[in-house]
Amino acid sequence: MDQDFSVTGAVDGDHVTVTVTGEVDMATADALYAAATPAAVSTATVDLRAVTFFDSAAIHALIRLAEHYPGRLAVRPSSRVRRVLEISGLAGQPWLVPGTE
Repeated sequence: MDQDFSVTGAVDGDHVTVTVTGEVDMATADALYAAATPAAVSTATVDLRAVTFFDSAAIHALIRLAEHYPGRLAVRPSSRVRRVLEISGLAGQPWLVPGTE
């Protein structure tokens, strides 16, 4: 796992808040997904404001989370993550929280 990567998940009732820092890539995307999908949780917030690198594996993890939490996911991107999502055509997704950099 990347030395610059960390992920923590805090469960409050049926909601998990996941905070991610550093680089989300092929080596760390599964850890992001796992932290965001603990048992007995029905909604999630993923805070990516401290993410410095975000690749296609990370995008796939977000898409999987959106499928896991249909209508119940909020993602707070860093400016870099937002740019990657814009390039990928995902900037208009309902789970993407506007203006959170």
